[in-house]
Amino acid sequence: MVRRYGLRDDQWARIEGLLPGRAGHVGTTARDNRLFVEA
Repeated sequence: MVRRYGLRDDQWARIEGLLPGRAGHVGTTARDNRLFVEA
């Protein structure tokens, strides 16, 4: 089942490295960036 506004895996792969809150960067690590973006 495809969610209406959900990102496909290839779309997510293109943007996930651009988002703040990822591991290894200054600040707090986000719990789930993909969930946040899709919301």
